[in-house]
Amino acid sequence: MHLHGTSAINDRGHLQIGGCDATELAATFGTPLYVMDEALIRQRCREFVGAFRESGLGFQVAYASKAFCVKAMCRIVEDEGLSLDVVSEGELYTALQAGFPADRIHFHGNNKTPSEIEMAIDAGIGCFVADNFTELALLNAIAAEKGRTVQVLLRITPGVHAHTHEYITTGQEDSKFGFDLKSGAAFRAVETTLGLPRLRLLGVHSHIGSQIFELPGFRLAAAKVVAFALDVRAKLGATFAVINLGGGFGIRYVDGDTPLPAAEYVGAIAASVREGFADSGYPLPDIWIEPGRSIVGDAGTTLYTIGSTKDIPGVRKYVAVDGGMTDNPRPALYESRYEALLANRANDKGEEVVSIAGKCCESGDMLIWDASLPKVNAGDLLAVACTGAYNYAMASNYNRIRRPAVVFVKDGQADVAVNRESLDDILRNDVIPARLAKQPANAEA
Repeated sequence: MHLHGTSAINDRGHLQIGGCDATELAATFGTPLYVMDEALIRQRCREFVGAFRESGLGFQVAYASKAFCVKAMCRIVEDEGLSLDVVSEGELYTALQAGFPADRIHFHGNNKTPSEIEMAIDAGIGCFVADNFTELALLNAIAAEKGRTVQVLLRITPGVHAHTHEYITTGQEDSKFGFDLKSGAAFRAVETTLGLPRLRLLGVHSHIGSQIFELPGFRLAAAKVVAFALDVRAKLGATFAVINLGGGFGIRYVDGDTPLPAAEYVGAIAASVREGFADSGYPLPDIWIEPGRSIVGDAGTTLYTIGSTKDIPGVRKYVAVDGGMTDNPRPALYESRYEALLANRANDKGEEVVSIAGKCCESGDMLIWDASLPKVNAGDLLAVACTGAYNYAMASNYNRIRRPAVVFVKDGQADVAVNRESLDDILRNDVIPARLAKQPANAEA
């Protein structure tokens, strides 16, 4: 398993993260356990901010909270000077409860409800990223009712097919997201927004997908957005103060993944924008981006306790852990791949190739199909790397399995950021209707 950030193997042969021994973390907090490397999260934030400062452009780096949204994460993002993207009232509420500055919050989503819009306007968020004509009308109406004017970015789909999994490609024309450039919907959206008195058009937003390792897609998207901005100015006399080019910057999960440093992604975007506007007299817009996975993904490690094994001679050996698709649904959803090691025997050499199975009642509950590990024993501690993004965020209670705890580790200190769910938590919202209530045993028939 490739070691990320502060991860290392200590003199006891144990994995340690943030100066904390993984075996001690498991003993203290139980398993499954999400362990977040705080120093690495902060480093990733600073890499993006630093790259933009080098570019000389005005900018905002907004953490895409959908990747991992808990109050502690919001605090770190605020500390590092980033803005924050939310896509639901739950994410917005989390940010506000963490004390995150509302004017640095951007609200995304293709179907914002009236109550979500009202909540966001009341909070005074920085802007909405509008996704369709229905939303534009709704935003204007609610803002008018409240006597407010709201800032808006228009999400456009530039028709760029990123090199990524089809389920996480979002910039192509056939998408549930945004106003399409090719059909003219994006231009009509600009006209519409300019005509709505309670909306102030900041600019446009584009996002081409996730887990992208190559620069051409970002360059092409930037070029298309710049060309659109120039066309809007020529025909409508309006200029964009902001161009948001989204996120999608890849991370290394396994051998063969080849992510680029933040500075290369930012440099390519900045160069494309400068080149596109060169000699046009167009005031250079601020450039916003939205890294999520690339800030938090490789900072997460999930610890599991190994339980049963099943050896099918000539076929494969299954090794089961005490978690699975409830804490990491990505292999089942996207065929995502991960690397792992035995955290309590991290120096032991691999002796066999095994498949790591979860405990859910689903044959598809597999975390890793082919992992090279030492011969495992029940009670060994398995560490799966790069589980910081879209793991806790997408966790579920399938089979009524409790969601794990989350701890942040730094400089030898471990702090709980999310408590492990209790059995009572599982039942917290259950209600037995009165007509189904049990009758006393001596009740008359």
